[in-house]
Amino acid sequence: MARARKVKEIRFEMANKVGLLSEVTALIAEAKVNINAICAYGMGGTGYFMLITNSNAKAKKALAPLGVAIEERDVVEVEVSDKPGELQKVAKKIANAGIDIEYIYATAGSGRKETCIFLTADNAKAIKAINK
Repeated sequence: MARARKVKEIRFEMANKVGLLSEVTALIAEAKVNINAICAYGMGGTGYFMLITNSNAKAKKALAPLGVAIEERDVVEVEVSDKPGELQKVAKKIANAGIDIEYIYATAGSGRKETCIFLTADNAKAIKAINK
């Protein structure tokens, strides 16, 4: 059974360049911060990052040398079993509650569980619908 909860995500963007992911993750690793989930991509010359960490305060401090504005926002973390159809069950609960999903990203599972991160139009309502 999927379980949902509210977590804080940090997000930022900056000019994209070769090695940007390496630079960002090196700063976070040097601060001894664990990245629990990440979505990072480049588009139109800009690198976009969304991260769930075990310490957003330390991560933000570690990333300060980059000179980027770091935003923190609430997202929905859902732990699901690592088997076919589990994500669809969660998506259906959100849809049945009439909630729009703005984006999702996920971790690769350990073989038993995976973690999905959602930003929805109504995170509190989505958490309630998922946990029913």
